[in-house]
Amino acid sequence: MRVVLAAGATETALIDGISAAGAAPELMAHTPAADAEILAYGEPTDASVVPVSPTGCPTPAAVTRAVREAVGFDLTVVDAGLAKPTAAPTVDLEADPGADVREPVTVPEAERIFERAREYGRDLPEDELLLGETIPGGTTTALGALTALGESVGVSSSLPENPLERKRRVVERGLAESGLEAGDCEDAPLRAIRAVGDPVQAAVTGIAAGALEDGARVILAGGTQMVAVAALLRHAGIDSPLEVATTSFVADEQDEALPEACARLDCELTVTDPGFDGHDHVAMARYCAGEAKEGVAMGGALSLVPDGGMGAVRDRFEDVCRRLGIDERDERADGPTDRAADPPEGSRGS
Repeated sequence: MRVVLAAGATETALIDGISAAGAAPELMAHTPAADAEILAYGEPTDASVVPVSPTGCPTPAAVTRAVREAVGFDLTVVDAGLAKPTAAPTVDLEADPGADVREPVTVPEAERIFERAREYGRDLPEDELLLGETIPGGTTTALGALTALGESVGVSSSLPENPLERKRRVVERGLAESGLEAGDCEDAPLRAIRAVGDPVQAAVTGIAAGALEDGARVILAGGTQMVAVAALLRHAGIDSPLEVATTSFVADEQDEALPEACARLDCELTVTDPGFDGHDHVAMARYCAGEAKEGVAMGGALSLVPDGGMGAVRDRFEDVCRRLGIDERDERADGPTDRAADPPEGSRGS
């Protein structure tokens, strides 16, 4: 199995109160680069922050990396609009970071990114692909794309309390600035991305489209952001079998909305529980408290763990956390620092 991680940025993440993707705004741009390095090397190497919240909740990349160490999978990182460079090897789609969703045009080159990604997806030799993302602010742009398509689907959040109404107001303004109303892009998914989406959407949708056209099995590894990708694919007329694999944290938050959306989009849904309940490690406790929930292919990676193997994943997760400067007694609540100081902190999510 190959995991393909699309990493990018959008200025939407800087809108106050919609993202937990950084303890300070200047850190958000570094999060996807650090996520890619954690997946590739087990810890950040060149990235200037470690994506860990002040409460001790690490990026979902730590969980995905733990699965990689326990189970093993091949990895490709796709630069789908990174704002900061990463030391992880990447496939470069020559995409720029996305603009604020409230601008008239958010991803001006959505079609070009999609076509480059589609060609890349066709050329991948694997019969099975697991596609993930890392982009702060991505649930808001997912809501933008879904709304433009006319899909009445809510989105998740990395925050314990989902600021969904605030996200809806942001999307409404973005649609208005783009001269659109809900549903206007029903038959034009790339227009939806261009107006109120993000470059990672264009990349993942393109890679999935190309791989599906080549006959590969495609698993969209994530929660409501990947539901948005599934909707974009279906509205593009792609009716191949499609799977969404997410975590129990997203499923619990979304309740019946998630399976209903997947059924409507004709997607098989897999939900995996990492078994963090009852463990006193601070990182596991923060996930159980509703932080992060999903991202960086976490749910899809967990779905690869064989029966009886989750204990080994939890053990490896604790090892990864130690490398990130978190141990089970870590109760810090200080703000972020840079890597030259004490263990640096940021946070990941969208």
